Amino acid sequence: MQKTINLFVGIFVLLGLVALLFLSLRVSNLTSWSTASSYELVAYFDDIGGLKRRAAVRSAGVLVGRVSSIGFDDKRYQAVVTLEIDSSVSFPKDSSAQILTAGLLGEKYVGLLPGAEEQALKDKDRIRLTQSALGLESVISQFLYNREPGGSASK
Repeated sequence: MQKTINLFVGIFVLLGLVALLFLSLRVSNLTSWSTASSYELVAYFDDIGGLKRRAAVRSAGVLVGRVSSIGFDDKRYQAVVTLEIDSSVSFPKDSSAQILTAGLLGEKYVGLLPGAEEQALKDKDRIRLTQSALGLESVISQFLYNREPGGSASK
């Protein structure tokens, strides 16, 4: 009787550890269960503000892809972000990309805003219109330096 109880407790603990491992991998975006085909888009940003590889790419709040790689272009002096987009979704050539913040923890993701052109972006195309991450430091300095000495905002 004691051996069967110990066996069931061991199995229960093992299942709990497997579930914990699965959840931690899903939360950290290290696993991808999608087997759908995809295509790559490239975007250049002045400041990525903590964007990480495997971060979400969203359009209208819907997950449409992931960040596949982040690099630095030493000729442009900009960050190069490669996006892996689900092939079932297409975006016009004049679409724009911006780095946004989600949640209280400040998780960064790429937001795609579709343009109006009829031609769609293809594999390895570049998104020309980008908006860098808005850093907390720049917001604070803008607030501080756009104030007059009397305390009212300048017009």
